[in-house]
Amino acid sequence: MYAVIEQGSRQYKVAEGDCVNIDLTDVAPDAKAIELDKVLLISDGEETRIGAPYLEGAKVIASFKTTSEDAIVKGKKLYPTHFRRRKNSRRRIGHRQKYLQVIIDKIEA
Repeated sequence: MYAVIEQGSRQYKVAEGDCVNIDLTDVAPDAKAIELDKVLLISDGEETRIGAPYLEGAKVIASFKTTSEDAIVKGKKLYPTHFRRRKNSRRRIGHRQKYLQVIIDKIEA
């Protein structure tokens, strides 16, 4: 069984037991789990349900490895470059995105 969820501005294909890095959201420091209710699609191999745009009553329960504060991980370092030709103008900026690492516990249809 797998599901396609929307979180932030991205869509993720998840199954039970998967470890996924989602966009960083505000979560209470003592929270043990997070509920993702924007489910776009659920498939169990035989039957596929597609929402318009979301499925009614469907949700995905995800938990953190230890605590919600320890679940914040850093992504790959990116170096966007601003360059203007023939102007002797170059600028290199570093950016490192933060993500929330969750483990998918349960997909409820």
